Amino acid sequence: MPLRSRRNLYACFCYFLVFTFSLFAQQKQSEPLATPILGFSPPHAAAEHQLESMFQSIPSLEQAREWHRTFTAEPHPAASDRNNQLADFVADEWRKQGWEDVTLRRYDVLHSRPRSISLEMTGPVHFTASLHEDAYDADPDTKVPAVSGSYFGYSASGDVTAEVIYAHSGNPEDYDLLRKNDISVKGKIVLVRYSNPYSYRGFKALTAEREGAAALLIYSDPAEDGYSKGKVFPDGPWGPESHIQRGAITYDYIVPGDPTTPGWASVPGAKHIAPEEARSLPKIPALPLSWRDAKPLLENMNGPEAPKDWQGALPITYRFTGAVSVHVKVDMDTSMQPYTVVEARIRGSELPDEWVLLGNHRDAWVFGGVDPSSGTASMMELTRSFGELKQRGIRPRRTIVVCSWDGEEYALTGSTEWGEQFADELKRKLVAYLNVDESVAGAATTAGPEGLSFSPSAAASLAPMLVEASKDVRAPSGKSLYEAWRATTMRDSKASTPPLDSALVETRIGSGSDHTVFLNHLGRPVINLGFDGDYGVYHSMYDDHYWMSHIGDPAFEYHVALTHIWGLVALRLANSDILPFDFGFNGSALKQFLHELEQENKAGQRRLQLKRLHVRIAQFEKAGNLLRDAVARDLLSGSASPEKIRHLNEQMLQVESNWLDPAGIPGRPWFQHLLYSSRYTYAHLEFPGLTEAVEKHDWKLARQQAALLEKAVEKNTKLLRSAQSSWEKSNP
Repeated sequence: MPLRSRRNLYACFCYFLVFTFSLFAQQKQSEPLATPILGFSPPHAAAEHQLESMFQSIPSLEQAREWHRTFTAEPHPAASDRNNQLADFVADEWRKQGWEDVTLRRYDVLHSRPRSISLEMTGPVHFTASLHEDAYDADPDTKVPAVSGSYFGYSASGDVTAEVIYAHSGNPEDYDLLRKNDISVKGKIVLVRYSNPYSYRGFKALTAEREGAAALLIYSDPAEDGYSKGKVFPDGPWGPESHIQRGAITYDYIVPGDPTTPGWASVPGAKHIAPEEARSLPKIPALPLSWRDAKPLLENMNGPEAPKDWQGALPITYRFTGAVSVHVKVDMDTSMQPYTVVEARIRGSELPDEWVLLGNHRDAWVFGGVDPSSGTASMMELTRSFGELKQRGIRPRRTIVVCSWDGEEYALTGSTEWGEQFADELKRKLVAYLNVDESVAGAATTAGPEGLSFSPSAAASLAPMLVEASKDVRAPSGKSLYEAWRATTMRDSKASTPPLDSALVETRIGSGSDHTVFLNHLGRPVINLGFDGDYGVYHSMYDDHYWMSHIGDPAFEYHVALTHIWGLVALRLANSDILPFDFGFNGSALKQFLHELEQENKAGQRRLQLKRLHVRIAQFEKAGNLLRDAVARDLLSGSASPEKIRHLNEQMLQVESNWLDPAGIPGRPWFQHLLYSSRYTYAHLEFPGLTEAVEKHDWKLARQQAALLEKAVEKNTKLLRSAQSSWEKSNP
C-alpha cells in the first residue's frame, strides 16, 4: 500500500500528522516497515516507535535520584504535615511540567495514629521493649527525631496483661495445631511472626480476634527477612535486629477505603457510619515488634517445644507457651483527618473521553525508600517526560490521567475514595489502570549478572501487549527488558529452559495496592509494574534513601527502566487504533484458572459439575482468537474505517465491564469481579465466589456461582462474535 494512503488512514490524528510525516519523509520506499505493534496499523506503528524512541531519551538517572531524595527527606505517613506538603509539591511540579486540570481532591476519613505505646514482660523476668529502631552513623536519616516507634494503623486501643502464646504465622491452621496440643489462646496475648509466603497482617489480626485472643504481637524473624538471608543494613539489604515492620491491620479485604464510608466516597459532607459499625476495623489491640524485642519473650518460654517448621532463625528453641506474661498498652488516636489525592491529565487530541490512568501512592510509614518513593520517583520522571512531549506539541490520542494517591498504607484509601467518587465516569471512560507501588523492591547489589527480577502482573487481556512492549525497553544489564525478564524468570524458578511468553506475566492478581478499586469494584483491567529482589527492611525506618542509593539501585537505572516500560505501555494504550486487548489469551487464562480450581478441590468434583463452564470458556477463547486475527489482518491491509474502529473499541471495553456482578462476592459485596479478587491474606483468588463456595463445601452456593460465571462468559462470547461480525462487514 502506498505511503500516502497509509498516512491518510487517520488524517485527523494530530499526533500522527506530525510524526508519521517526519518518519516517512525520510524513509526510502525499499526500507522495511517498522516492527508491528498490537492494535496499530503499519504507519501508526512506525510513528509510535518514533515517538517511543523520543520518549525514552528523556528520563534521567540523576533526576530520578533527585526526586527520590525529595520524597524520602522526611517521614511522611498519611495525614502528616509532610505528606500534605508533598501533595502540594506534586501538584506544583505537574503544573510546571505542563499537565492540565491539576486538582487536589480532599477526603475526610477515619485516621489512626499512636498516642502511647508500651510493652513489658512481667514474668518470669522483667523486660521493657524499646519499640524503636537503632540509629546508624552511616545513615544520618536514621537519627531524624520525627521517626515513629512501633504501631499498627487501626489497631484497637487496649491495656492487657496476660500470658503469651507463640502461634507461628498466625494463620487458621496454626491455631488448629495449638488446639491439637490442648492450647487455647482465649484471653491470651498471641505472638506471631511475619511469614513467607506473605500473609497480610490484617488477616493475622482477624484470625486472632476470631480465636478470642486479648492482643496480638507480630515480629520479624530473621528467618524471613534478617541475617539468615545475608548481610543486614547498613551493609546489606536485609533487616537488622531492631527493624520494625509497621503497617495497618485493616480488614480491607472485606471492604477497602475509609472504614466509615463503605461503598461511597468520603467527600466533605458525606455520611459516615459509626466506627463500631465498620466491618473493616479491628477490635483487637496489636503491635509490631523487632526480633530483638521479641527474642526475650520467646527464649523465656518453658512449655512444649514447637514443631520443626515453627522454628525460626533465632538461636533458641521455639516453644508454644510457658511462663511468659506481658503487659501491653496501646492508646490510639482515631479521628477524622483529611487525605489528599492529586490528579492531573493531558487531554487526548482525538478521544478525550477515553482515559488511561496511571497512579502511585505518596504516603509512607516512615521514609518509604522502596515503598512507595521508588515508584514516586519513577512516576515523577514519567510525568516530566510526558510533559516535555506535550511542550513539543505532542498529545496522546486518548487522555492520560495521573494520580498521586494518599492513605494507601492504611486501607487503600485515597484510590478507593477517588474511584468511588467517579465510579460512573470511570466505568464508561477508563481503558486501563497502570499501577506502580514500588518500582524497585530489591537490591541490585546482590542480584547477580541477570539483575533484579521484573515482576509485573496484569489482567489476562492485557498480558500479551505488556510482553510485546518489554521488547522495546532496555534493562540495566544492556539486554532488552524482555530478554532480562526471561532470564530472571528462569533463574528464579530454577527452570532448565526459558519460559514461554504466555507464562511471563502473572495473570493472577491479588490485593494490597491501589489497583484494587479499579479491577475489583469497577471492572477495569489493570497492570502492576515493578522490579524485585533481596529486600528485608519493608515498612521500617531503614527503607530510606540510603538503602536505595547504596544497596537497592545505586545508579537509579532500574527506576528509569521502570519509567520506560510504564511510559511505553501508557503510550500504546493511549495511541493505539484498536485497544490491544487479547481475549483469546484471556480465555486461555480462564481455562487454566478453572483447571487449577479443579485440581485443588478434587474431592468436590462429584458434587459440582463444571462441564458447561469448560465449554463456555472454550467458546469464549475461540471467539477471542477469531476476532483478534480478523482485526490484525484488516489493520495490516489498512482496510478498517474509523467508524468500525470506534465501534469495536466500545465493544471491547464492554467485555471487561461484563465481568462485574452488582451483587458482589457472597459476604463481600464491594468486590464485584467474577474473575478476580483476593483472599483475606491478600493472595490472588480467581473465580472468587465459586472458589470460596467450593472450599466451604457449600455446593448449592457453588452451583449458583458457577451459573453466574457461565452466564457472564456466554454473554461475552456473544459480544465477541457480534464484534467480529460487525468488523467483517464492508466499510460504510
